[in-house]
Amino acid sequence: MKFAPQVWAICKPAYAEAAKGGRPGIDPVVYLKMLMVGFFENIGSERGIASRCADSLSIRGFLGYALTEATPDHSSLSVIRERLSLEQMQAMRRVLLGALHQHGLLKGRKTGIDSSIIEANASLRGLEHRNTEESYWEYVKRLAGEAGIDPQDTKAVRRFDKKRKGRKTSNEDWQNPHDPEAKVGRTKDGACDMVYKPEHTSNLESGAIIHAEVRAGDAADNDATLKARLLAARSTLRKVLPKAQRDKAMSEVCADEGYVATEQMARLHSAKVRTIIGDPQQGRRSKEKQSRRQKRALHRAKCAVRSKSGKALLRKRGEHLERGFCHVLDHGGLRRATLRGTEKLSKRLVIAVMAHNLSLLLR
Repeated sequence: MKFAPQVWAICKPAYAEAAKGGRPGIDPVVYLKMLMVGFFENIGSERGIASRCADSLSIRGFLGYALTEATPDHSSLSVIRERLSLEQMQAMRRVLLGALHQHGLLKGRKTGIDSSIIEANASLRGLEHRNTEESYWEYVKRLAGEAGIDPQDTKAVRRFDKKRKGRKTSNEDWQNPHDPEAKVGRTKDGACDMVYKPEHTSNLESGAIIHAEVRAGDAADNDATLKARLLAARSTLRKVLPKAQRDKAMSEVCADEGYVATEQMARLHSAKVRTIIGDPQQGRRSKEKQSRRQKRALHRAKCAVRSKSGKALLRKRGEHLERGFCHVLDHGGLRRATLRGTEKLSKRLVIAVMAHNLSLLLR
């Protein structure tokens, strides 16, 4: 496959020429290998990854470092992440997808899309009101004082906050100044916390992840960007697949009920994409408010869900998509974020997805 030469070619624009002098840069292949170690050993932080690589003789050999050589520090990992763009990391991911196709692990016709939750590196206690910049705790203490409760009695204020009427923490009114892109939401355990939303588009024939990105925690699955996100995944497939198979790339898309959007589904049908998405409001939709093309799209999706092939794809969606999230987030060290911002987290997620796809190739 000659992965390293292709990575060097992709990353070359981000590195200065050696003739210009200065300290030589760290090999980007070493950077990818170190984050791969974090994925396979469930190490979430770059500091922990750097410590593990410096401590293990076998990992030193894997990275190509002798016993007396210093492995890259965690700060170097941050520098490389900032240096490399998300587009360059996506290009490296396409190299692995090409290798999967060569070994018959990526056909790209049947795909599925789903999202999960990443706990943000931000605290609810750090929330501030967008307009007044008043902290949430000061806001609650002020309300408690107005209700006749001693603001200095912490336990009484907490009881008041838990039971007060109209208690609502809206993302429109509150934000964490240290991580403005993190949003208030529900974690996988059902607790209220600051979260992000990772999204995978996967091949339902092998489980290979085609496209991955991290979105804001309050972003809806079926918003106006749904078609663009799916077509971005199809564009990736068409760059990887040979010319004879490009027309069939992503001809079928399977998703859960959260992705139902009449206009977006109609646009996908116009792009010759068959959607297998169940409609939870099937009997309550007003047909008078729908255009003819929207009705046709909903009818085709309904027939696809009830068909034998559609039911088989829905079962595969639950198998491959949930397994991918389990490997990348729960066992790959990314369920709890150590970085801040969707771009930084997307970069980290893309490399974890590369490691996941490589594991398919190794098996």
